[in-house]
Amino acid sequence: MDIVLTINGRPHHLSVEPRVVLLDALRDRIGLTGTKKGCDQGQCGACTVLIDGQRVLSCFVLAATVTGEITTIEGLAPEGGPLHPMQQAFIEQDALQCGYCTPGQILSAIACVHEGHAGSAEEVREYMSGNLCRCAAYPNIVQAVLQAAPQMDATAGPTSAETV
Repeated sequence: MDIVLTINGRPHHLSVEPRVVLLDALRDRIGLTGTKKGCDQGQCGACTVLIDGQRVLSCFVLAATVTGEITTIEGLAPEGGPLHPMQQAFIEQDALQCGYCTPGQILSAIACVHEGHAGSAEEVREYMSGNLCRCAAYPNIVQAVLQAAPQMDATAGPTSAETV
Protein backbone atom coordinates (compact mmCIF):
# COMPACT_ATOMS: atom_id res chain seq x y z
CA MET A 1 0.00 0.00 0.00
CA ASP A 2 1.16 3.52 -0.72
CA ILE A 3 0.56 5.74 2.31
CA VAL A 4 1.48 9.19 3.55
CA LEU A 5 2.26 9.66 7.23
CA THR A 6 2.54 13.18 8.59
CA ILE A 7 5.23 12.97 11.24
CA ASN A 8 6.49 15.95 13.21
CA GLY A 9 4.96 18.28 10.64
CA ARG A 10 6.47 16.61 7.58
CA PRO A 11 4.82 14.21 5.13
CA HIS A 12 6.51 10.85 4.57
CA HIS A 13 5.52 8.79 1.53
CA LEU A 14 5.86 5.05 2.11
CA SER A 15 5.01 1.81 0.44
CA VAL A 16 4.12 -0.72 3.14
CA GLU A 17 2.44 -4.06 3.56
CA PRO A 18 -0.99 -3.71 5.22
CA ARG A 19 0.28 -5.51 8.35
CA VAL A 20 3.12 -3.06 9.13
CA VAL A 21 2.58 -1.36 12.48
CA LEU A 22 3.34 2.30 13.02
CA LEU A 23 6.27 1.49 15.32
CA ASP A 24 8.06 -0.45 12.59
CA ALA A 25 7.29 2.19 9.98
CA LEU A 26 8.77 4.90 12.21
CA ARG A 27 11.90 2.99 13.17
CA ASP A 28 12.67 0.80 10.15
CA ARG A 29 11.25 2.75 7.22
CA ILE A 30 11.67 6.39 8.26
CA GLY A 31 14.64 6.10 10.62
CA LEU A 32 13.05 7.78 13.64
CA THR A 33 14.51 5.48 16.27
CA GLY A 34 13.56 7.54 19.32
CA THR A 35 10.36 5.53 19.61
CA LYS A 36 11.38 2.32 21.33
CA LYS A 37 10.24 -1.25 20.83
CA GLY A 38 9.69 -2.65 24.29
CA CYS A 39 7.31 -5.56 24.73
CA ASP A 40 5.67 -5.46 21.27
CA GLN A 41 2.42 -6.32 23.08
CA GLY A 42 1.13 -2.91 24.17
CA GLN A 43 1.93 -3.46 27.83
CA CYS A 44 5.00 -1.31 28.51
CA GLY A 45 4.38 2.07 26.84
CA ALA A 46 7.91 2.40 25.41
CA CYS A 47 6.44 2.86 21.93
CA THR A 48 4.09 5.70 22.90
CA VAL A 49 3.66 8.44 20.30
CA LEU A 50 1.03 11.12 19.91
CA ILE A 51 -1.51 11.10 17.09
CA ASP A 52 -3.39 14.39 16.94
CA GLY A 53 -2.27 14.95 20.54
CA GLN A 54 -3.63 11.64 21.82
CA ARG A 55 -1.21 9.08 23.23
CA VAL A 56 -1.09 5.87 21.23
CA LEU A 57 0.87 2.65 21.53
CA SER A 58 2.50 2.54 18.11
CA CYS A 59 3.07 -1.22 18.29
CA PHE A 60 -0.72 -1.66 18.16
CA VAL A 61 -1.60 0.69 15.29
CA LEU A 62 -1.37 -0.32 11.66
CA ALA A 63 0.56 2.35 9.78
CA ALA A 64 -1.92 2.29 6.91
CA THR A 65 -4.76 3.35 9.24
CA VAL A 66 -3.12 6.50 10.60
CA THR A 67 -4.58 9.71 9.19
CA GLY A 68 -3.63 12.27 11.83
CA GLU A 69 -0.48 14.19 12.76
CA ILE A 70 2.06 11.94 14.46
CA THR A 71 4.41 13.44 17.04
CA THR A 72 7.49 11.50 18.07
CA ILE A 73 10.18 12.43 20.57
CA GLU A 74 12.23 13.81 17.68
CA GLY A 75 9.53 16.37 16.94
CA LEU A 76 9.20 17.97 20.36
CA ALA A 77 12.01 20.49 20.14
CA PRO A 78 13.50 22.26 17.14
CA GLU A 79 16.99 21.08 16.26
CA GLY A 80 19.44 23.24 18.16
CA GLY A 81 16.57 25.01 19.91
CA PRO A 82 15.25 24.86 23.43
CA LEU A 83 13.92 21.60 24.79
CA HIS A 84 10.21 21.05 25.31
CA PRO A 85 9.32 21.89 28.95
CA MET A 86 8.66 18.21 29.65
CA GLN A 87 12.05 17.17 28.27
CA GLN A 88 13.74 19.84 30.40
CA ALA A 89 11.82 18.75 33.50
CA PHE A 90 12.87 15.12 32.98
CA ILE A 91 16.49 16.25 32.94
CA GLU A 92 16.15 18.56 35.95
CA GLN A 93 14.27 15.97 38.00
CA ASP A 94 16.63 13.13 36.99
CA ALA A 95 13.56 11.26 35.76
CA LEU A 96 15.51 8.75 33.74
CA GLN A 97 18.16 6.17 34.37
CA CYS A 98 18.83 3.87 31.44
CA GLY A 99 16.67 6.10 29.22
CA TYR A 100 15.03 3.32 27.23
CA CYS A 101 11.49 4.15 28.32
CA THR A 102 12.08 7.90 28.41
CA PRO A 103 10.71 8.88 24.96
CA GLY A 104 7.44 7.07 25.63
CA GLN A 105 7.30 8.44 29.17
CA ILE A 106 7.78 12.02 27.94
CA LEU A 107 5.13 11.78 25.22
CA SER A 108 2.70 10.13 27.62
CA ALA A 109 3.44 12.83 30.21
CA ILE A 110 2.68 15.57 27.67
CA ALA A 111 -0.64 13.92 26.89
CA CYS A 112 -1.32 13.51 30.62
CA VAL A 113 -0.94 17.28 31.09
CA HIS A 114 -3.04 18.13 28.03
CA GLU A 115 -5.75 15.73 29.17
CA GLY A 116 -5.93 17.65 32.45
CA HIS A 117 -4.60 14.81 34.60
CA ALA A 118 -1.59 16.46 36.22
CA GLY A 119 -3.27 18.06 39.22
CA SER A 120 -1.60 15.91 41.86
CA ALA A 121 1.06 13.25 42.26
CA GLU A 122 -1.66 10.63 42.73
CA GLU A 123 -3.39 11.67 39.52
CA VAL A 124 -0.13 11.66 37.55
CA ARG A 125 0.71 8.17 38.84
CA GLU A 126 -2.72 6.89 37.80
CA TYR A 127 -2.67 8.38 34.30
CA MET A 128 0.97 7.42 33.67
CA SER A 129 0.48 3.85 34.90
CA GLY A 130 0.57 2.43 31.35
CA ASN A 131 4.23 3.42 30.96
CA LEU A 132 6.63 1.08 32.70
CA CYS A 133 10.15 1.89 33.85
CA ARG A 134 12.37 -1.06 34.73
CA CYS A 135 14.76 1.29 36.55
CA ALA A 136 11.92 2.45 38.82
CA ALA A 137 12.40 6.19 38.28
CA TYR A 138 8.70 6.70 39.01
CA PRO A 139 8.99 9.28 41.83
CA ASN A 140 11.21 11.47 39.66
CA ILE A 141 8.94 11.01 36.62
CA VAL A 142 5.97 12.21 38.68
CA GLN A 143 7.97 15.23 39.87
CA ALA A 144 8.98 16.03 36.28
CA VAL A 145 5.36 15.98 35.14
CA LEU A 146 4.31 18.22 38.02
CA GLN A 147 7.19 20.62 37.27
CA ALA A 148 6.43 20.88 33.55
CA ALA A 149 2.65 21.10 33.79
CA PRO A 150 2.45 24.80 34.77
CA GLN A 151 4.91 25.68 31.99
CA MET A 152 2.78 24.04 29.34
CA ASP A 153 -0.18 25.93 27.93
CA ALA A 154 -3.07 23.48 28.41
CA THR A 155 -4.75 24.74 25.24
CA ALA A 156 -1.72 24.38 22.97
CA GLY A 157 -0.76 21.29 21.04
CA PRO A 158 1.95 18.93 22.23
CA THR A 159 4.67 20.14 19.88
CA SER A 160 7.59 22.49 20.07
CA ALA A 161 5.26 25.46 19.59
CA GLU A 162 4.86 25.48 23.38
CA THR A 163 8.48 26.50 23.82
CA VAL A 164 8.34 29.48 21.47
